Amino acid sequence: MMVAWMILWLATGTPGQVAQKAEPGRKAYETFCSRCHGADGNGGEMGPPIGLRLATRDDQQLAALIRSGVPARGMPPSPIVNPQMAGLLKYLRTIQRRAAEVPAPRRLQLETTGGTALDGQVIGEGFDDLQLRTADDRVHLLRRAGGRFREVTSGTDWPTYNGDPGGNRYTTLTQINKDTVTRLAMTWMFTLNGAGQLQVTPVVVGGIMYVAGINECYALDAGSGREIWHFTRPRTPKLSTGGGANRGVAVAGDRVFMETDNAHTIALNRFTGRLLWDTELDDVRKNYAASSAPLPAGNLIISGVSGGEHGANGFVAAHDQETGKEAWRFETVPRAGEPGSETWQGKDRDHGGAPTWFTGSYDAELDMVYWPTGNPSTEYNGDHRKGDNLYSDCILALDRKTGRLKWYYQFTPHDLWDWDATETSVLVDATWEGRPRTLMLHADRNGFFYVFDRRDGTLLLAKPFVRNLTWASGIGSDGRPIKLPNQEPTPQGTTVCPSQDGATNWFSPSFNPASGLYYVQTFEKCSVYTKRDAGEWESGKSYLGGSERTATDPVPLRILKAINVRTGAIAWELPQPGPAYSWGGTLATASGLVIVGEDGGSLMAVDAATGAPLWNFETNQTWKASPMTYMFDGRQYIAVAAGSSIIAFAVQAKDGVR
Repeated sequence: MMVAWMILWLATGTPGQVAQKAEPGRKAYETFCSRCHGADGNGGEMGPPIGLRLATRDDQQLAALIRSGVPARGMPPSPIVNPQMAGLLKYLRTIQRRAAEVPAPRRLQLETTGGTALDGQVIGEGFDDLQLRTADDRVHLLRRAGGRFREVTSGTDWPTYNGDPGGNRYTTLTQINKDTVTRLAMTWMFTLNGAGQLQVTPVVVGGIMYVAGINECYALDAGSGREIWHFTRPRTPKLSTGGGANRGVAVAGDRVFMETDNAHTIALNRFTGRLLWDTELDDVRKNYAASSAPLPAGNLIISGVSGGEHGANGFVAAHDQETGKEAWRFETVPRAGEPGSETWQGKDRDHGGAPTWFTGSYDAELDMVYWPTGNPSTEYNGDHRKGDNLYSDCILALDRKTGRLKWYYQFTPHDLWDWDATETSVLVDATWEGRPRTLMLHADRNGFFYVFDRRDGTLLLAKPFVRNLTWASGIGSDGRPIKLPNQEPTPQGTTVCPSQDGATNWFSPSFNPASGLYYVQTFEKCSVYTKRDAGEWESGKSYLGGSERTATDPVPLRILKAINVRTGAIAWELPQPGPAYSWGGTLATASGLVIVGEDGGSLMAVDAATGAPLWNFETNQTWKASPMTYMFDGRQYIAVAAGSSIIAFAVQAKDGVR
């Protein structure tokens, strides 16, 4: 195919004259690349534009991509030798620079319909919308009104991963309700090119939406999806330790905070995307990575790390929002001699895992941060980590100012089944046995639903919420699981329920205080766990101690369940057709709806009281993200990541006009 391309290229003009004048890199580009991507890199009939995509890879990654190609997507390999490759890479960077050279923005002076005089640079516009940046770097979102412009109102924001720092995806917005939901329709879509399957939850503040992929963040007009700015940096080469996703950002003040794949927390100016600070959490060579949204808490930004499957010991870190300076760090695998170290008997404490990769919850009144932790390393083989393995599979209650441990609860002591406790802990205030109480609701991967008093960690309720549960018969009065025999992984394989995916996982639950129901997507499936020797820990390699596969019996099933938080009883359930692969979560509304990504690939609205389906929109995607909602310019939107796109929905008027 490459020879055919070269013949075609040679037949399209006077290439000999051009080649004599062109630098070697340009000649290589025109020989191997321009037929698909265009002579200027802006794309052609057979390939996409590449200018902006080049920024996501360093030279080593680009060279590997060019030589190996992407045959499944129509890009053949190109056998380019090193001297020629060096010139080609140099020339590709000139294309990248040209693509980044945005023409000087058009300056516009106007007076809004409200009488405000604005003078700034146009950073985006369409037939109906315009985005203007003034000299103070503020972004003004405008809409055309006759021959003039009006400034939009931003309404209700969604500033953090779950909207509410307490972790509850519940909204008091009621414009989308049982009467109007049938008129819910897509209003805009924005695709993150090259991002793959997104796991992000959009964040909206002041009418600007922030969405993230791996090492990149976009700011969008939340009413139209039009891009305002884009921050990107190359992905870390040869990273094999869990940095393969990004679940979102957090906004506090004028800063956007996010994690990068190589375990850094960074802060960006939320109006310009300019990098304000960049702080390393830990060394990527020790198998650290990061993937989830950080959590603002007071003047701090709280972050965690991944790497549990690769022997990286977890920690929770707090940094000053203004400077990025570390304020405190809590390590989840105690060092020798520290309290809890006695729960690690054997060599694996040095690479014990207990990662902190998922976003926690925050109670401003108690000034406490609640952070979930993951499984121990060598997760299927506990021979060299005998004991409970604190603080793996825990919820940690930490003092926000100091990081001091106030209390903890371990859901699965000496975990052998990869049941991270990294499920959202929902903080709610509700009546419990006749008196007001500060509660924490947690459906765990291990199959039990828990209610705590979050002030002191008192366990108030623990009940199974799935049918297929074989590893424990219940939770004892001491708060520990009553384990059943013959459930440890073996060299021959042991079937255990729930599966490694868990009875639920990191996809978002929600709670409606009016109904007292907690809504959670669940899995009814089991795994076959196989044990083997993990060997010695190595940088860049996994540290598992075995493997698992999904059992064929029972047939895997995805079920949306509503749990009565006072009793643990299942109020209703909605089984979903499909292979039980999807990881979409829930959003509860004060108008009596649950918005959920169902296993068949549609975004669905169901009656919160009965589970009856009311509306759906087919995306034909396998969900890896959960929905959110916000108010923009007097209109309620629901947004969700589907595949590599962000899709926003709003209610259409009966006559089709807003």
